[in-house]
Amino acid sequence: MSPSDRELGMHRRISRRDLLHGVGALTAGAILPPALGAGQAFTPRGGSVPSPADIYPPALGGLRGNHVGSFEVAHQLGRQGRRDWGAVQDSDGVLYDLVVVGAGISGLAAAHFYRKRYPQAQVLIVDNHDDFGGHAKRNEFQLGGRTLVGYGGAQTLEEPSGYSAVVKGLLKDLGVDTKKFNKAYDRDFLRRHGLGAGVHFNREKWGSDRVVPIDLGVFEGYLPVAPSPLSIQQAVQKMPISKAAKRELKRLLLTDEDQMPEISGAKKWRYLYSISYRDFLSKHLGIREPEVFALLQDLAADSGVGIESATALSAIGYNGLPGWDAAGLPGGEEDEPYIHHFPDGNASIARLLVRRLIPTVAGGNTMEDVVLAKFDYAKLDLETSSVRLRLNSTVTRVAHEGDLRSAAKVHVSYVRGGRAFRVQARNCVLACNNSIIPHLCPELPKAQREALAFQVKIPILYTNVALRNWQAWKRLGIGAVVAPGSYHINAALDFPVSLGGYAFSGGPDEPAVVHMERFPHRSNEGLTAREQYRLGRQELLSTSFETIERHVRVQLSSMLQEGGFDPARDIQGITVNRWAHGYAYWYNPLFDTVYEDDDDPRYPHMKARKPYGRIAIANADAAANAMFEAAVEQGHRAATELD
Repeated sequence: MSPSDRELGMHRRISRRDLLHGVGALTAGAILPPALGAGQAFTPRGGSVPSPADIYPPALGGLRGNHVGSFEVAHQLGRQGRRDWGAVQDSDGVLYDLVVVGAGISGLAAAHFYRKRYPQAQVLIVDNHDDFGGHAKRNEFQLGGRTLVGYGGAQTLEEPSGYSAVVKGLLKDLGVDTKKFNKAYDRDFLRRHGLGAGVHFNREKWGSDRVVPIDLGVFEGYLPVAPSPLSIQQAVQKMPISKAAKRELKRLLLTDEDQMPEISGAKKWRYLYSISYRDFLSKHLGIREPEVFALLQDLAADSGVGIESATALSAIGYNGLPGWDAAGLPGGEEDEPYIHHFPDGNASIARLLVRRLIPTVAGGNTMEDVVLAKFDYAKLDLETSSVRLRLNSTVTRVAHEGDLRSAAKVHVSYVRGGRAFRVQARNCVLACNNSIIPHLCPELPKAQREALAFQVKIPILYTNVALRNWQAWKRLGIGAVVAPGSYHINAALDFPVSLGGYAFSGGPDEPAVVHMERFPHRSNEGLTAREQYRLGRQELLSTSFETIERHVRVQLSSMLQEGGFDPARDIQGITVNRWAHGYAYWYNPLFDTVYEDDDDPRYPHMKARKPYGRIAIANADAAANAMFEAAVEQGHRAATELD
C-alpha cells in the first residue's frame, strides 16, 4: 500500500466492504435472509439455498444499491439472451392471486392496493435485491453503541399537500402525518450552528484546495443554510479562477435585469425550455470564459447531464442555478418547505408498507416507531403468511398459461441462488424497470416492447460516510458544498431529522452522516441524454468500491483539511449506493418530442404501461416520473386494472 493511501486511511477496517467484497462464496444471489427452520421460512422444493446467518441488509456496507448478486442474472437475460438456468422447480405449490415483480415503492403499493380490494388474496412479491424498497434504501452504521441512519436512495416526500387522493390515502393507511415533520425536521439546525453553503475547489482541477463560502443557488429552498459571511464580490474574488472569469461570474450572479426583454409572457417559459442552460449563458449573459462553464458544468446535478444537455428552464427553475432574474422570470409563490424526510428517507415508507402487508415482520404501528424498528427478514417469506416477500430472486420469465384470451394463470419464473424456480398466479404486476420487461415477457406486442425499451434511467451514486464527529465542518462554517471537478458533485451533512426515538447529532463532537452524490455522464460529446446515461451506467458497474472509497477520502480531505479533518481517523464507515438504473427518465426537449399533456397517448410511457391480459405494469417508469407520488399512483393503477 502506498504512503498516500495509508494517510487516507485505506488500510483501516471500517464498516464498508467486509461482508460483500472479498468473500467469493457470497455472489450471484446467494445472500439470503436467515431461515427460522423447516416449514417456516421459504425453502424451495428439492432442497435449500445456503443462507449466511445474522445478515441484516440495512446494516451492510460496501457497495449497496445494485449490489453484487442483484443484477448478474438480469444481464445474462437482457444482454446475452440467456433463457435456460436448468430444470425449473415449482417452488411453492401455491396458486397466488397476485405475484408482484419488484419490491420497490410502486410494487409494494400495488400489493397494498390489491389487498385492500381483496383482503383474503394470497400475494407474493419477488425482488432481485437482498433488501426491499427499491431505490428507497436504508443505510445503518454502528458507532460506539449508537445507531446512525441515512438514506441510500429516495430521500423525501416532496410537497405532500399537493398529492392526489390516492397518495394521501396511502399515507393515511400507513399512519403517516406529514405535519409531524414540522417538528421532526430541525429547520434552524444549520443556521444555529453557523453552517453555510460553499464551493469546493480541488487542487487537481483548480490548482489549489479551497472552499469558498457562497451558495450559487443550488441549496436555496433545499437546505436552510446560514448566510455567507462574504458578499458575492468577495466570494468570487477568493475563487481560483482568472480575472476574466471572475468578471463574468460576478455579472452572472449580480445581474437582476431581464436580458431577453424581447421575449415575454408564456413565450419566455417555452423559449427557456427549448434551449440549453449553456446556450442561455453564452447568448444572453455573454459568458465566454471556459472556467465559468467548468464551474457550472455539472451543477444541474440530478438531471444526470451537464449544462449543455439540460434545458435553461430546468437548470434555473429546478436546479437553482443562477439566472432567474436575468431571464426575466416573475416572482412566484413560496414552495412548500423541503422538510418531509424520515431519517432514512423514503425507506421508512417501504418499511411501513411491508409491516402493513406482513405484520409479524416488525413490532409497532406508527410512523415514529418504524424508524428504529428491527425487521426480522426471516419472516418475510413464511408459508403461513398470506403475503410473502421473496428477496434475492431475479425474475426471468412471465407468461400466460395457454391462449391469452382464455388464460386463467400466469407463470412467473425466477432464479435464486443459481437455481431456477417457478410460481403461478391468477394475476401479475410488473413493477420492475421498464427496460427489462421486454426480455422477461417477450409475448408482449412488439410496439409495447419497443416503448418499454425507450426508458433509460438516470444512473446515480449516493455515498454515505459515517464520521466520528463533524468538528471540521463547524470550524469551517459549512454544512453543504458543491464540488465542480470532484468525483462527487456535492457533499452535505445529512438532513437534521429526529423522530421516534432517533436523534440527529446534537453537536459537532457527536457522530454524523455525510451524504455525497455523483451522477455519471459524458459531457460535451454531442450525445443525447439517454446515450450519456447508458455510458454512466457502464461506469458505475465497472468501478470498484476501493476506487470510490479512495475518491471519498481524497475529496473530504481536500475539502475539510483546514478544519483539522483526518480521513484515516475521522471516517468510521462508508456505504456506497450504486444505482445503475436510477431516476426514471422524463423527456428532454433538447432531444425528444414533448407534448402538452404529460399523459399524451403518443408518449412511450403511455404505450408501455398498457395492461396485457392478466399482466399489468407499475413503476415510476410507467409515469416517466421519478417522484414518490408517481410510483404510488402507478401501483394503484396497475392493481385496479386486474380482476
